[in-house]
Amino acid sequence: MKKLNKLSIIGYGAGDAANNLAFTTATMFLLVYYTDVAGISAAAAGTLLLAVRIFDAFADVFAGRIVDRSYSKRFGKFRPFIMFGSIPLLLLSVATFSVPQLGQSGSLLYAYVTYAALGLAYSLVNIPYGSLAGAMTQDPGDRAKLGSARMIGALLVGSSLGIFVAPLIKPGADLQATFTTLTLVFVVIGAGLYFFTALTAKERVHRAVPNVTFKQSMDTLRGNKPLLMLCLSSFFFLTGYLALTSVQLYYLRDVLGRLDLYPVLSIIQLVLTFVLAAFMPRLVRGVGKKRVYIVSSLVSAAGGAIVFFTPASQVWIGFSGLVISVMGVLAVSIVVWALEADTVEYGEWKTGVRTEGITYALFSFTRKSGQAVGGALAAYALALGGYKSGAVQTAEAVFGIQVAAGALPAVMTLLAVLVMAKYKLTDTMHAQILADITARRESGDAPKTSGAAVGPLTAPTN
Repeated sequence: MKKLNKLSIIGYGAGDAANNLAFTTATMFLLVYYTDVAGISAAAAGTLLLAVRIFDAFADVFAGRIVDRSYSKRFGKFRPFIMFGSIPLLLLSVATFSVPQLGQSGSLLYAYVTYAALGLAYSLVNIPYGSLAGAMTQDPGDRAKLGSARMIGALLVGSSLGIFVAPLIKPGADLQATFTTLTLVFVVIGAGLYFFTALTAKERVHRAVPNVTFKQSMDTLRGNKPLLMLCLSSFFFLTGYLALTSVQLYYLRDVLGRLDLYPVLSIIQLVLTFVLAAFMPRLVRGVGKKRVYIVSSLVSAAGGAIVFFTPASQVWIGFSGLVISVMGVLAVSIVVWALEADTVEYGEWKTGVRTEGITYALFSFTRKSGQAVGGALAAYALALGGYKSGAVQTAEAVFGIQVAAGALPAVMTLLAVLVMAKYKLTDTMHAQILADITARRESGDAPKTSGAAVGPLTAPTN
């Protein structure tokens, strides 16, 4: 298959920049918005994040089935969702950060409804977007480039939020006006980015069955052990990562007493992203995606341990722990999308049917579940420590923040490594599977959906 051109890769990365105008804004600031602006207690906010993000996870499965059943001869399977779902998604982000003062119960109900609606809209755009990578190319190097491109897009947004918005989150500021202006501007920017993706990132992989039935979707998932292992590992990893992301601002502001370091951390993240993106495709080809995932996870866990054990007075050691943790997270976040795309071919090899939608949906379901648990655990750690908005935090509150920012990410990431150590779909095996699928297409074999592998390749024991 012909290599992807640079415009396609850049266009794909623009889509995740647009995604993160809604997603990263929520993960970075929604908890602090609920507690410090909307007046929702930390415990209630934690329950809200848990419940709605679990709903989001099921919304991903719903979106995956819709994607598998849909096909446009003009635009393909995935791009119509990106084009027509982007504006509602971005407008719902505005609504989510506009909680009216309706009393504790009224404001909480509004927060539940708007955040749930935002999650559903995000699923209907992100599942097609994530599935699109597997349909653009089957080359491991190009898939690593697409993973790097989406990570750059996401980090450009995340870093900008950290550099320009996070320093504004301080006592006495008019945060409601800040978030209203911010999300309205993102509607315009995000719409442009999404349409750029739809025009440049096109499907190129052969598809024998355009409209996938429910039975074919289930047959693909049944027995796809590499996908299930990757999902479980990602659940643990995202639980830890979202705990850190949810309280990163609290850690810098209330533990280290250096909110001014948030922009510095964001700049470091941005630089690291470009550095990792430059050599990640070569690293993947040299040592393999699985090894990159495991080593990077161990680096992230080491950073979490430093954050947890470092006294609040040791600012630069604690900050260094954050940087180390983030570096590991960035590397994992680049390679994990290529791993997910590989499991699509494994499912196709087993059944003869490509089901990017439901495969990515199950992967996203477990990631969303991890995000739900991680965000909730972080909020509960704040509540148990006795965090109080706008006050000098007690030693117990500081410890609660350190648990959420350091201990939880370290423990959960180690669990992710233990699962990934059992992962059997290596790059060598994936290359064999691709060769078998290609040979089957050339011989004109009809798709089969029995759940058993088709073609000459011996089924791996995994």
